[in-house]
Amino acid sequence: MGKSSKKNKVILAPPLPPEVDDEDIIVSDEDVDFVEENREHVHLITGLNRKALDKVVTRVPDHDEDKVELLYEERERKRRAALALKPKDDDDLEVDPVDALPVKTLQGELLYRTAKRARSEDKAKGAESKSDDKDADAKQSSQKECKGRSNKKEDSKLQNVQRPLEIPKEKLHSVVLEEVKEELSADELFEKKKAQLAELGMAMLEDPESNIRSLNDLLIICNDTDQRVVKLAIMSLLAVFRDIIPSYRIRQLTEKELAVEVSKEVKKTRYYEYTLIRSYKAYLQKLISLEKQPYFYLVAVRCLCSLLDAAPHFNHRESLLASVVKNLSSSNDVARKLCSEAIRSLFRNEGKHRGEATVEAVRLISASVKLNDCQLHPDVIEVCLSLKFDEDLGKDESKEEKLKPKKNKRYQNRDVTKPSEKKKIKKELLSKARQEVHADLRAVSFTLDPKEKKMIQRETLAALFETYFRILKHSMNTSNSRYKATSVFPGGSHPLIAPCLEGLGKFSHLIDLDFMSELIACLKKLSGYTDHQGEIPPDNTLSVSERLQCCIVAFKVWRSNLEALNVDLQDFFVQFYNLILEYRPDRDRGEVLADALKTLLWEGKQQDMLRAAAFIKRLATFALSFGSAEAIAALITLKHLLQKNTKCRNMLENDAGGGSLSSLVAKYDPEAKDPYLSGALATVLWELSLLQKHYDETVSGMASNILSMANLNATQNPVQLSSSNPLEAYKDLSMGRELSKPTHKVSQTLKCKRKRRSKEFVALSPDVLEKADCTVGEDELREKLQNHFVVLRGISENERLRTELNHALSSINMYKEYNKQKKESKKSKKKVAKA
Repeated sequence: MGKSSKKNKVILAPPLPPEVDDEDIIVSDEDVDFVEENREHVHLITGLNRKALDKVVTRVPDHDEDKVELLYEERERKRRAALALKPKDDDDLEVDPVDALPVKTLQGELLYRTAKRARSEDKAKGAESKSDDKDADAKQSSQKECKGRSNKKEDSKLQNVQRPLEIPKEKLHSVVLEEVKEELSADELFEKKKAQLAELGMAMLEDPESNIRSLNDLLIICNDTDQRVVKLAIMSLLAVFRDIIPSYRIRQLTEKELAVEVSKEVKKTRYYEYTLIRSYKAYLQKLISLEKQPYFYLVAVRCLCSLLDAAPHFNHRESLLASVVKNLSSSNDVARKLCSEAIRSLFRNEGKHRGEATVEAVRLISASVKLNDCQLHPDVIEVCLSLKFDEDLGKDESKEEKLKPKKNKRYQNRDVTKPSEKKKIKKELLSKARQEVHADLRAVSFTLDPKEKKMIQRETLAALFETYFRILKHSMNTSNSRYKATSVFPGGSHPLIAPCLEGLGKFSHLIDLDFMSELIACLKKLSGYTDHQGEIPPDNTLSVSERLQCCIVAFKVWRSNLEALNVDLQDFFVQFYNLILEYRPDRDRGEVLADALKTLLWEGKQQDMLRAAAFIKRLATFALSFGSAEAIAALITLKHLLQKNTKCRNMLENDAGGGSLSSLVAKYDPEAKDPYLSGALATVLWELSLLQKHYDETVSGMASNILSMANLNATQNPVQLSSSNPLEAYKDLSMGRELSKPTHKVSQTLKCKRKRRSKEFVALSPDVLEKADCTVGEDELREKLQNHFVVLRGISENERLRTELNHALSSINMYKEYNKQKKESKKSKKKVAKA
């Protein structure tokens, strides 16, 4: 029976070797030579049928093919299960079946050898191959010895081999779950989290008190690994907090209040407020941490600014203000604009926070300026121009107290009975209760008492002027020192001086009189004025626009205090007279120059005759040298000075030796630094005749209007073309010039022409110009000017003759046409008569 069972047992063929790609096959030179030598026998190999050979190899005689196929499938299944349960050792490496012969066990299974991975420390590779051969011989000898053993040992081995085939279900379940999770794409997860955020946000907006715990879920999503999800979570929380934040500040409960038993509604409200403050604090901390990452920087700053604008009265305002003020000097333009707009809205809408946030913001700005040594962006100080103060802030309160009505002495001398102790206690309790009620009402309502409002405004003003004076002191120290600091921000080494001077000019009426003299002395030094005329001025690090602003602020401070200061401002006139020549339109701000003309010369009282004449002559030269906007501002100021100083109209006379006062005054010195020593009355305003030919109609019309004043009496004034001051005229003309700019194509052609001209143009350095001998004698200058005016008269005479010639030619042509028409009419009459 045993023999028959062994014969009927199906013995399957060994598995076929795996297929190898053509790229992985390495062909040696000897193989190539062998094939080339035996080309006649190659067709025997190429003509083989691989499928038929595989069928013959894998078939089993005297058995059904379907049964054999099932056996093959079962063997393959067992092999896969054994591989899944077998622990994979990193050190073992299965040898390819093609490269090594397998070992066949008693059960008919083929076992392939495994070799350890080669390490860098192993130097002898030949020793490994020898050890593998010894292992193979030992295995073959063990197989021969096992054939003579009993069947019991065979059964025990079969059981040991079959045990690993049982696969636990738990392991298969975990493997399947991992595969399913990997199949889920990142987009599906993103959409799922997006929908979850929408659900939580809508639930919070519908009923905040019952769904207050959803804030914790939203905060958890903010810690997601996906950056897109974190962005959406931050923006969702912003919308939720803007909607649910109450209009009052939540205060912390005392121990007595916590010990008192309250109703369920009060407990619910307390839990809601506690959860809201805790979540709001966690949200702010998250925004401040994300602000340090470049990917979330703009989103975090936008959320902080939006929260400050929406709820400046709510808790944790200090951290919000600190982060926003810090980003006022950011290198990112978008973030800096967002923060500046948020601070400006905070200053304008003081009704939301009762002015307390304004004081905190100004103090934080002052601390930031001090910490960074005045090296910040100008926007940090420009936002302070949005502050508003009451006009009566500087008035004394003692006068108001004196005006209170006094009680009648008659009633004061009466004897008043002292109240009992019980009444005293009742009155004290009532007063305490009323004070508590008033305090609660003040906390809820944002209206302030006049005294509290004045106190807050005074604190704000003190912090603001402390910042301004620190900037002035820092600029004085750096300008006097030899070391010049370099700054990344616009404005050179003093980026904050321009907005500081603008703020001092705006709030000059609120400065205390005790600081006026020191302030004007400081402004005089910053403007670059020197007491000794022969002394060379120091190398001032301030620009021309900033020095002009110093002169403007000094006059505004003087006039805002009703000119009560005993200060001589002649030094500022001298400095302004010299700064006009240093102005460059492409480098300096024209609005500042126009404002200086308005403040120093337009709005002032009647000027001294010598000083007015010097400014009139300099402004005429200035108008001839620069653009139309600067020229119209200078001409309006010049006309205003001529109207107020009638004796200066003699400068309009075109005599050969100067005006009518030229014999009484020294010769004109255009390089004089003091306007009193210039001798401008001895000269003539010949520049106005050239300005009459200006390409701009407004400038030419103003020049001709000023020249018409020469034929009027001292009491008469010419017809006013415009009643605007120099600053308004400059803005109007510059705006019109911007609107009338050519299109992009025309600008490109102009650029090409400039490039061509620039090749021929050679710029000379100032050192070369100073060394060159440019002195011209008076006779030569007189001859050149005479020739110039002769040419101008010839041009005007030529234009007049051309107009007369054109008029004569047109009249002759009209006469010829009239004769032709007359002849034609006669011919037509004759034809009619003949007919």
